[in-house]
Amino acid sequence: MASAAIYARLEKVFEDVFDEKIHLTPTTTADDVEDWDSLEHITLIAAVEREFGMKFKMGEISTMKNVGEMADIVEERATR
Repeated sequence: MASAAIYARLEKVFEDVFDEKIHLTPTTTADDVEDWDSLEHITLIAAVEREFGMKFKMGEISTMKNVGEMADIVEERATR
């Protein structure tokens, strides 16, 4: 799956979860999105998993530093 397609789908998920227009970049973090706290992070992870039909490993979730790392994991899983 192309990186642009992944980011487009991720933006839609983020907008649904946070109920606002969000432009994602690889360096986007929780600090860049007003309501992205620990509770919303769980909701976001579940929504991303549903969107892409995959499950993140606990270690992946705890070490993700930005949206770029999330997109990399999604892309890696999509090519398996």
